[in-house]
Amino acid sequence: MNIQEIKISQFNYPLPDQRIAKFPMAERDHSKLLLYRHGQVSEDVFYNLPQYLPKGALMVFNNTKVIQARLHFRKSDAEGNPTGALIEIFLLEPIAPADYEQMFQTTGECTWHCLVGNLKKWKGGELKREVEINGEKVAVFVTKSASFDGQNVCFRWTNDTISFAEIINAIGELPIPPYLNRETQESDKTTYQTVYSKIKGSVAAPTAGLHFTERVLANLDACEIDREELTLHVGAGTFKPVKSEEIGGHEMHTETISVRRQTFEKLLAHQCQAIAVGTTSVRTLESLYYMGLKVIANPEISEDNLHVGQWEPYELEDESRKHSVEECLRALVDYMDRRQINTLHSSTQIIIVPGYKYKIVKMLITNFHQPQSTLLLLVSAFVRGDWKKIYDYALSHDFRFLSYGDSSLLIP
Repeated sequence: MNIQEIKISQFNYPLPDQRIAKFPMAERDHSKLLLYRHGQVSEDVFYNLPQYLPKGALMVFNNTKVIQARLHFRKSDAEGNPTGALIEIFLLEPIAPADYEQMFQTTGECTWHCLVGNLKKWKGGELKREVEINGEKVAVFVTKSASFDGQNVCFRWTNDTISFAEIINAIGELPIPPYLNRETQESDKTTYQTVYSKIKGSVAAPTAGLHFTERVLANLDACEIDREELTLHVGAGTFKPVKSEEIGGHEMHTETISVRRQTFEKLLAHQCQAIAVGTTSVRTLESLYYMGLKVIANPEISEDNLHVGQWEPYELEDESRKHSVEECLRALVDYMDRRQINTLHSSTQIIIVPGYKYKIVKMLITNFHQPQSTLLLLVSAFVRGDWKKIYDYALSHDFRFLSYGDSSLLIP
């Protein structure tokens, strides 16, 4: 059967609202851990994870950090008082400057690609909000960009010694998943970040990592599990439901990735195999293979054109039979050396569905995902269609679901 003809209705299951974890466990690593090992299902507690992993294996984490991406402004009346309609601006992707690191350091003004809530009430003009930062009053102004298509928004602020990172820390709200059906609380600023988060840019957490504590990381080291980090900035598209009957009708979201040369070296040292923490790490690692294929075909290709399209892995199947994972990763290392870059920056739109052949990821740590979601399709592809056994066990054994829910270790 054509992969794009897979019916999303085949990946449905009953998820009562009371099974969705609205808040995390008091202690992160005390969440439950479902173990799926070669078709057999059992359970333990997350802090015991290291004992189930092979000595000397490589575990890969996504070190992205969630930003306070939800900003609220009110329209001003004739006297300039902010008493009008509430406009929500949700930061999606930096435009000017386009680099995430530069964006958060920029001062004075910047432009973002955004979702604008209550857009019909914002016909035009400038929105303003005043805030105190470092003991000084700062006025933040928002306008639609000249090429406004409903999404590009310009920010400027009065104190040019203050960075945009400080602006959003002062007026932004951490976006938590919509299915939690509650307001963001102060505690979410800590609990909705992984303990190893470093690189700002996500609007949703890589939630498989929320279970890790310094204690678990130390135990991984003690068990001689090698650890490595990469970056995929999670976009709002991660919550985009599949509305088409067949998966071919769903447009996958694009996310930016950054992978250091050191990560490629570690993968090569571990026979190009890894334990992925979360589906974002999976999508990044698996995309690297197809980026390598592109470099082999065109050594002068730009980083932007290394982008992996949604269906490219399936279209490149014949080509992939000609080149091993090692060849593709070495091609990327050589590419970086020729360009004298230490970090590869590109993007991926990869969709992993049943029929996909995994190249690098051999074990997966992940939470329990929404019915009829692309994440559930990824899990099904990983366990070769055996996802119902896993989810039936989780539902009948009181596991907690979704972002703040329990975890699983999947070994096909």
